[in-house]
Amino acid sequence: MENKRFALLIDADNISAKYISVILEELSTYGITTYKRIYGDWTSTQASKWKNQLLENSVIPVQQFSNTVGKNATDSTLIIDAMDILYTGNVEGFCIVSSDSDFTRLASRLRESGMEVIGMGEEKTPRSFRVACTRFVNLENLGNQEDSEEKKQQDNTVSREVIYNAITNIITENENKGKNVELASVGNRLVNMYPDFDVRNYGYSLLSRFLQESGLFLLDKRDNVITISLKENEQSKEEIRTYVMEIIHKAGSKGIGINELSNRVHGRYSHFNVKDFGYSQFSKFVQGMEGVQVYADKNDRKRVKAL
Repeated sequence: MENKRFALLIDADNISAKYISVILEELSTYGITTYKRIYGDWTSTQASKWKNQLLENSVIPVQQFSNTVGKNATDSTLIIDAMDILYTGNVEGFCIVSSDSDFTRLASRLRESGMEVIGMGEEKTPRSFRVACTRFVNLENLGNQEDSEEKKQQDNTVSREVIYNAITNIITENENKGKNVELASVGNRLVNMYPDFDVRNYGYSLLSRFLQESGLFLLDKRDNVITISLKENEQSKEEIRTYVMEIIHKAGSKGIGINELSNRVHGRYSHFNVKDFGYSQFSKFVQGMEGVQVYADKNDRKRVKAL
């Protein structure tokens, strides 16, 4: 289906009115917005800031009085409406706009029913809600954002190192099967693995530029299809081998545990992958080095020492 139908449900208690235009613009890239509802106590001063925005963007306000102190009636109303809309069968997806973790279970429930769930919220949004969605978008990234590599990475954002390692594994997995890796498929896999992955979180507008400037990958464009591969860097590989040997020699006659050695190598070289060296296991990689001996200690744990 080319144009999916979405129900847009906004939690006015946790979202600023300044975001409404960019929310609608962003959601339009996913499909058609058939329901546009916003929930809050419209008698409160805070909610009144939404008035002009709702009229201009044809968003229907749903009144919910705060009858009990400490209880969020808005959340309950939004959840009930979401389930009602789900059972009408009139949409293929939902967009829940909130920075509140209270909608985590709702997002999971909607996905269990086959719905695509787009989450939007501010950077403070708890990770539990982010990963419950099919995709999560930071509202701070929307609008007129400058493409700057100096932009500070958000605290709740998956680190670049984790993303780079995931991409390396995707490429290696496909290369072992003799397949070329298309950039588009890498992007889709990353979103499936990390619903809040968005290159805008790191100050970029394009995935290709984000990867090119990492210095770890090669991109090749042919017939309008971009493929990605690992950048061969023999100097870097030799540096890793040298580092491993230094650790082993410093360990002396007692040697060092294979697991500890592996942790230290990964700690220093976050993108290290033994498959890049032609091995499937770290212990095999170490055994393949000259001047070392891999052995089992009295507890049958693998260790390595210099000969």
